[in-house]
Amino acid sequence: MEISFIIYPVIFLASFVLSMAGLGGGLIFAPLFIMMGFGQTPAVASSLLLNALGASTASYVYIRGRLVDFSLSIPLIITSGLAAPLGAMANSRIDQKFFLLAMSLVVLAAGLRMLVTWGLHSGNPGRPHVWSGSKLIQSSLMGLGIGFMGGMLGIGGGVFVVPLLIYFLHVHPKTAAATTAFIVCFSSFAGFATHAAMEALDWKFLILAGIFSSAGGFFGSRLMSSRLSGNFVKRLFGIILLLLSAYFFYRGVLS
Repeated sequence: MEISFIIYPVIFLASFVLSMAGLGGGLIFAPLFIMMGFGQTPAVASSLLLNALGASTASYVYIRGRLVDFSLSIPLIITSGLAAPLGAMANSRIDQKFFLLAMSLVVLAAGLRMLVTWGLHSGNPGRPHVWSGSKLIQSSLMGLGIGFMGGMLGIGGGVFVVPLLIYFLHVHPKTAAATTAFIVCFSSFAGFATHAAMEALDWKFLILAGIFSSAGGFFGSRLMSSRLSGNFVKRLFGIILLLLSAYFFYRGVLS
């Protein structure tokens, strides 16, 4: 399959923009690769790898800027990392139309809430979170669902983590985005490894695409950590969620 060079600047731009919201670009990569003619499994696997690489370089910047809350990360990394391979294996076995329709409604509600209440947030960027026993258990269980859905859809799961951190745990938006990028690295790599074991991938394309994705994640995260406000991050994430909801609805109902 011949791949146009124009795809690489698109990959850079997607990673650049989405890394500011704590994501690695997987929201765009999977549907983009399917449109290019990739099969479902190679498209999802490639998306997860580029998602992981973009999130990794973003995490490096966020860690240096002391925006990542490691106490928040560990339970979600463990549970989402365990569930992501299960979601990847379920990708080819589940009729996704009803699932995508339900997801479009959930994501739409989350996006609207981000936009309507974007002026409300608590805490300071980088301040460590203090766990209670009940919230630790609930968040770990949510991590299982996040990892499963992210592995199945090829999006890493970050789209579900950010609202969880902001509205369930009352984390500052910049800390939520930075911590989510760190979590997404692990769940994306776990999901990718499972998909890669199932079908051959175009490694020549992935190596070059990985460079662009990593660069986009690096520069986008630098811009977010140094120049953007928490309110802007929430508005950006809300808009991304609305676009993702429209995509899920299209895949589940109209395609």
